[in-house]
Amino acid sequence: MSKKRDSHFRGNAKAMTQPYVKIDIENEVGYIEFFHPAHNSLPGDVLAELAQTITNAGSNNKIKVIVLKSGGDRTFCAGASFKELISINDKATGKVFFSGFANVINAMRKCPKFIIGRIQGKTVGGGVGLAASTDYCMASKFASIKLSELNIGIGPFVVGPAIERKMGLSAMSQIAIDANTFYPAEWAKQKGLFTHVYESTEILDEAVKTTAEHLCTYNTEAMLEMKRVFWKGTDDWDVLLAERAAISGRLVLSEFTKEKLKGFK
Repeated sequence: MSKKRDSHFRGNAKAMTQPYVKIDIENEVGYIEFFHPAHNSLPGDVLAELAQTITNAGSNNKIKVIVLKSGGDRTFCAGASFKELISINDKATGKVFFSGFANVINAMRKCPKFIIGRIQGKTVGGGVGLAASTDYCMASKFASIKLSELNIGIGPFVVGPAIERKMGLSAMSQIAIDANTFYPAEWAKQKGLFTHVYESTEILDEAVKTTAEHLCTYNTEAMLEMKRVFWKGTDDWDVLLAERAAISGRLVLSEFTKEKLKGFK
């Protein structure tokens, strides 16, 4: 079987030492993969490239369904880059920093194609927001989740709307308040974040491939209309998430947060 491939890399992806975003197209499925050596924590430039890659895939006629995944085995996404977080010294820079995940979430929201999430490992903070912004999220049993933001004096303000939309206010508030605890994948499934939880990454990958390729046999116009139904009531998110990013950008300058972040240097 021939494989259609359309990829771009940041650095040497094979070495798994440099951050990258790439897209591979196979059987009309666009597999978007991101990676960062620091447990897939995402700095602003990688988030910007990820948002643009999702937008481009949405308008690519060779793609009917998108899969969002990350490189490596142990962690899907560790959230925002602490290296960049520590360097924020003013509100404007803070807002730009926290807008990174907002831009990716909005790109996923506006994308006219179904996005399947492939969550192979632990996910924290902004990573939970990415998982919640997919249209159909599949995980391995190792995909525990945590919202750690309150622990450092901020909060999951930017990703909160996406998580609340998928899991409900009760579940979102529970993990936001209990900021030191990883919640197991089965709990996340019970709360509606994950549709399925699999025993291994290999079984997960096979299930993702089967599901994505089956969706490609559906009417693309019907899937577009369903996506609009799924995201009804979120037209204000460009403004809402920008406002939320500004809140985090202000709080990250607090003495409490600055003291907390010293421990991560």
